[in-house]
Amino acid sequence: MDKSTISREIRKRRLSNGKYDATRAQQKARVKRKQSKYQGMKVESSLEFRQYIIEELKNKRSPDEIAGRLKLKTGATIIGKDAIYHWLYSAWGQQYCKYLCTKRYKVKRPKNNKGKRQMIPDRISIHERPLGATNKSRYKHFETDTIVSPKRVKSTQAVAVSTEIKSKLMVGQKISSMSYHQMTKAMQAFGEEVNMLSATADNGIENKGHKDWGVLAFFADPHSPWQKPLVEGSIGLLRRWFFKKGTDSSTVTEKELQEAISVLNNKYRKSLNYASALEVATAHGIIKSDPNKKSCI
Repeated sequence: MDKSTISREIRKRRLSNGKYDATRAQQKARVKRKQSKYQGMKVESSLEFRQYIIEELKNKRSPDEIAGRLKLKTGATIIGKDAIYHWLYSAWGQQYCKYLCTKRYKVKRPKNNKGKRQMIPDRISIHERPLGATNKSRYKHFETDTIVSPKRVKSTQAVAVSTEIKSKLMVGQKISSMSYHQMTKAMQAFGEEVNMLSATADNGIENKGHKDWGVLAFFADPHSPWQKPLVEGSIGLLRRWFFKKGTDSSTVTEKELQEAISVLNNKYRKSLNYASALEVATAHGIIKSDPNKKSCI
């Protein structure tokens, strides 16, 4: 730190006896910083502009008109309409809100149009999952999740994905929406292709119909994706190799999805001693139907 900075700090913050106390100096600096800005300060700090704005408000001018006229007169934006509104909604300018056409004394906050949050009925916690579901010698236990389209594209289409924990076999299917009806249909379709003893899912409302999946479902803790790491990683592989994050699901055909899943299921994995997920799943009776059938696998 430069010596001039230190000398300036001591000169500004020293006590009346000439001594410098770091604790008192920090307290003074904090108070000064806290009082350096306040709501409506840009208008309140200028008597000339405040009087002008009040007169114009009384003449039924809106803040937008006042700010625009000031810019026209001076050739520069001195005070914007937002600064005038901030002042009006502060303790200093609230008494002048009656001159606004809305007569509103505070900012109107947008209504929350989201429906009432629903809880998944008969939810079974992941902590009640039997040891067999995580035992490395046991097969046919799956993790499931969805790939959703980004909000900016306003598409309802998504992809349902399930991955077998031991063999890493992936099954997937496009769904037209994130409704629990569509998710239930997808899980039932997976059940026709593979032997599934259990499925671990998150707390998304699309999993509300888990009682109709035809398989025992367990649910991870809220905001705990690490409790179903395999399906999260499988979705990551789909994104890394084929469909970048942010891809609109409506632009991906079912054929393209199944081809991508087939490629990943046939990759030789070090964790499987360089066998493919399809080979391991076939050897352990996870796949019910023809391995070459590409409806979900």
